[in-house]
Amino acid sequence: MRRWLAAAVLGMSLAGVAKAAIDTYQFRDEAERERYQQLTKELRCPKCQNQDIADSNAPIAADLRREIFRMLGEGQSNQQIIDFMVDRYGDFVRYKPALSGRTWLLWFGPGILLAGGFVVLAVIVRRRRATAVQGADELSAEERERLAKLLEKEQTHD
Repeated sequence: MRRWLAAAVLGMSLAGVAKAAIDTYQFRDEAERERYQQLTKELRCPKCQNQDIADSNAPIAADLRREIFRMLGEGQSNQQIIDFMVDRYGDFVRYKPALSGRTWLLWFGPGILLAGGFVVLAVIVRRRRATAVQGADELSAEERERLAKLLEKEQTHD
């Protein structure tokens, strides 16, 4: 039992060491480090899909971080690096893709769906109100007679 516990503790400690060894890059200056951090936060991991490459432990995210570091070292601009990643992985790799003919639905789709939902809701409410008003106007002779008797009783009690 102690051996299993020791093996588990050793395994967890090695996992922590492996995680701590990620991305120990030497930058020329603080500005380059900030550019690197900004770019890795701005780009989405193609495998994880809901994490930026700075926070992802996926092997492809590590490759992309290495690629960004290499491109920064070559003196490429942020836009050149982003364009390279978009050319390679598509607009999906950006958390905030540029507005273009291919991405207009991504930008305006939620607003269009929300407006459509309000229109549908308004139509349903109007139809129900119209049906309720029509139903009140269309009383049968028996219902009218009963209503008149109830109103008479109410007036005599006051």
